[in-house]
Amino acid sequence: MAITTDTGLVRHRWAVLLISLLGARYLHWRLSATLNFSTAQAGGLSLLLLACEALLLASNLLQLWFSLAPEEPPQPGQLSNAPAVDVLLPSCGEPLAVVERSLRSCLALDYPRFTVWLLDDAARSELQQLAERLGCRYLQRNGGRHAKAGNLNHALPHLQGELIAVFDADVVPQQIFLRRTVAALLEDQRTALVQTPQSYMNADPVLRNLRLERWVMPDEESFYRWVEPSRQGVGAVVCAGTSFVVRRQALLEVGGFETATPSEDLATGIRLAAHGYRLRYLNEKLSAGLAPHSAAAMARQRCRWASGTLQTLFTGANPLTIKGLNPLQRLAYLEGIVHWLNVLPQLLLLLMPLLAVLSRSNPLLLTPSGLLQVALPFYLSQMLLARWFSNHARGALLPELYRWIFLVPLVAAVLSTLAGRPRSFRVTPKAPSAEQRWQRPAMGLLLPLLILSGVQLVAAAGLLIWPPPLSTTVLTLVWISASSLLLLTAMRSCWDRPGTSAVPWFAVQQPLSWGVVTAISETGLEARLNSAQLPEQHWGLPLVLQRQHGKRVGMTWGELTEAERQWLQQRLYGRQRCWPQRRAPFEGRVIWRVALRALLPVPKETWFRRSLMPLDLSPQGLDSSPLTQASRPSPMNESASTRMNMASPG
Repeated sequence: MAITTDTGLVRHRWAVLLISLLGARYLHWRLSATLNFSTAQAGGLSLLLLACEALLLASNLLQLWFSLAPEEPPQPGQLSNAPAVDVLLPSCGEPLAVVERSLRSCLALDYPRFTVWLLDDAARSELQQLAERLGCRYLQRNGGRHAKAGNLNHALPHLQGELIAVFDADVVPQQIFLRRTVAALLEDQRTALVQTPQSYMNADPVLRNLRLERWVMPDEESFYRWVEPSRQGVGAVVCAGTSFVVRRQALLEVGGFETATPSEDLATGIRLAAHGYRLRYLNEKLSAGLAPHSAAAMARQRCRWASGTLQTLFTGANPLTIKGLNPLQRLAYLEGIVHWLNVLPQLLLLLMPLLAVLSRSNPLLLTPSGLLQVALPFYLSQMLLARWFSNHARGALLPELYRWIFLVPLVAAVLSTLAGRPRSFRVTPKAPSAEQRWQRPAMGLLLPLLILSGVQLVAAAGLLIWPPPLSTTVLTLVWISASSLLLLTAMRSCWDRPGTSAVPWFAVQQPLSWGVVTAISETGLEARLNSAQLPEQHWGLPLVLQRQHGKRVGMTWGELTEAERQWLQQRLYGRQRCWPQRRAPFEGRVIWRVALRALLPVPKETWFRRSLMPLDLSPQGLDSSPLTQASRPSPMNESASTRMNMASPG
């Protein structure tokens, strides 16, 4: 969390102290007044429940305590010199259009000396042809050993630039990316890596399926706006695998990218930190990628993250055993790794009412005064301060949707990894499959949620057969009701919204003489007309009418030249500050929307019914007309070849 004023820092410290004291008071109350040892079964459940709560509380408090350290974010100024940069784009089976979009944006970077490399891990001839057509370097390998890390390491002997920038094949950098990150890197010779946040051009399936992308922030937003700034203060910035710049020599000193785990980014960053280098976090949205297009694909992605992160414990990058880290760095990196184990106590807490009913054991001895004076202030303070602590990236309740949707798959991934059978690496699909043209649930996610809902019903029915004390009955019913509502909403999010295109569309409000543009993409636009007259062009680009409903029109771009298409993509994706910094709304304002969307069917994406992410159309960093751009040499023709020769061998 970025604290920019002395007053803000003081308030932040007081808030952390408040939460910590209330947490300590809560744990003391739980230990001294709520444990039930009347029977062996009751005692076992009491201790199990307390252990689950303590583990989750410790994880949350550590996050808060890390944020107390001075952050010292980089302050990049004007670039005084420009060391050669090799821009690496590793690919493994992504759609050709997705790779081309990213490749064009990499070639259009505003930097004097760089070489773009397309690293093909799938031996596709069409990628080689694409590289030749656009004028970048192409490197292919066979076998796919060590997945992404192996692909990147295969390229290292061919590089000669002082710096290396890495982007996933679906990520589109802004033109200013290298100027900002390289300037931040050169501030300090001890800095080996500069990481930037990753935004998403499309809504993730949880938000998309519930049509909540306008009100709820993506789950990853809290990581980049809360976790990473907090880690910076303790010298434990996490390398996120894309949208970063690293010194080539420093990378070679630690043996290249870590290959013993699919989370090569995290492990490599730990090795760099242990080697005495600094990792910095530049909190500027300088790139954007594609979120998974289905709930099942997102579950696969989360399971791969969990499995890969935990595998770090079994490599030479284990923060507990690697030499060179200070105690705070060890603790921060370790917390980030074992954080994935939190799914185990979360599942146990969900099952606790059923366990209590089946054993007819009361795991809690509660009094109304204890609940009102101790428990309520502690939990209420966390809920009220959640948005503030996360820099307005998330609330307290709605992000729980992600936890519940992916709880069972994550538990399976964690247990299999701990048992020595980690998940194999598979590329996350970023485009809709043929099945997503119709609305159907992701059964692999839906069935566990249905089973858990049945568990809650059985537990509720069991209370009638075994009536515990009134306070326990009321708390258990509230517990079951809240979890059941979240489970029902989670189940609704498993129905993927039908869609046929991976091209992202954006919500805008652009007033023009003929109307207002309300949505736009690289394939067309939607608008509200002021009159019956249809526009023939926008931004100097031709338009073709496809759909009209009253004064609402849906139009596609006409035939575009290569220069015009390049300009359009940069106009949408490549401008500085094109991805706005949104604030999560107060949850009381959107909970009713969540409930409504959980009950109503979700229409197929089509004209005027699209999933839209916000986009800032102000013209920073780019000409306001494609006509001036079209008159120049194309950046992928003249500039790419010229710049490539400056930084490449031969």
